[in-house]
Amino acid sequence: MILSHIVAASENNVIGINNTLPWHIPEDLKFFKDKTNNHIMIMGRKTFESLPGGKPLPNRLHIVITRNPGYSKPGAITVTSLNQALEESKKHTSKYGDEVFIIGGGEIFKQSLDLVNKIYLTRIYKNIDGDTFYPELNEDSFKQTEKIDKTDPLEYSFLTYLNLGTHQY
Repeated sequence: MILSHIVAASENNVIGINNTLPWHIPEDLKFFKDKTNNHIMIMGRKTFESLPGGKPLPNRLHIVITRNPGYSKPGAITVTSLNQALEESKKHTSKYGDEVFIIGGGEIFKQSLDLVNKIYLTRIYKNIDGDTFYPELNEDSFKQTEKIDKTDPLEYSFLTYLNLGTHQY
């Protein structure tokens, strides 16, 4: 199993404000859709509830981490820890593929940063106000392997990083 982060973050590492994205970049939304389609996505409860219409995205398995063991939503598997989410993911890779995506939020990204094999980071070249942040990348642990620059509707890049201490689950 390959564990990946997929995230868009400003220069000051903001990824959200008031449980929403503080920007609208259609090409980034398409990138997210194309990468995660037919895959497993792990996320926190607030991230799940921020999805359009507050419901699961089509053609993906949603695993939601919450401290509330009684939390239940149609179309989502709920667990109470990152380790449980990883174990649950293993049960479904034959149907949804080997790459499992962590899509947020900030605390889940922080807990899993040392575990991921790959990071798909859309870096927005602007400081933006927000209340949710992506953790700082340790340049000794991750190597940038791809960069695609874009300028519309603002300057950003699609960046891919590999964990230099990569391991499989």
